[in-house]
Amino acid sequence: MREVAERMNVPRALYTPFPVGRSLGKPGDKDFQHKVLQAAFGLLEEPEGPVIREFPVSISPIGGEPLVCALPPRMNTELHPAVDEAEALMAAYDRAYQKNKRTSIGMKISAEQVPEALGRFVRITEGEQWDEVGFPSESIYGTVHDIRCYYEELACELAEGPIGPWATEEWFYDKTEGGQLILKARRVMRDQGADQSIWFGLAPAGRE
Repeated sequence: MREVAERMNVPRALYTPFPVGRSLGKPGDKDFQHKVLQAAFGLLEEPEGPVIREFPVSISPIGGEPLVCALPPRMNTELHPAVDEAEALMAAYDRAYQKNKRTSIGMKISAEQVPEALGRFVRITEGEQWDEVGFPSESIYGTVHDIRCYYEELACELAEGPIGPWATEEWFYDKTEGGQLILKARRVMRDQGADQSIWFGLAPAGRE
């Protein structure tokens, strides 16, 4: 952020007019990311600072194309659709992990535990109190974080075409059974009178 670099008077800074959290710009576009890194390291050639340069390409945080990402058909109709979906997507997650050799999952659960965790959210939507299905108050946010990471990381493996800012988040909440389940459980927790600090962070502000 330009204003932060100016206030801190850093010796050299590359201002990238990209959405927050996308410091290298376009996900999956290695050529573009390489250009950003070249521009940043190029500042080392400046004889003295402070100096701030602006990257010549900007990326809008809105208006991108929706993510095109095919979901698997039902595999086990005896399971809740969200649990069945998560189990069916495990192979795609494994491919993504093998390709990237890293994951953001692990705040509270592992990838293998995602279907079981979604099963606990099913119980909330069916009327059980959130604190009676195995979620300590300090873990429910972290569990949703891991579920989202599971879906968003495998989406990068399944996506057709470029991935725009916030596209994986929108895909998760708008298109997947898992995301819809989290939103429904969030509404149920709110209506049950759960403290706002427990349910509010399970989805971005503005979502119902």
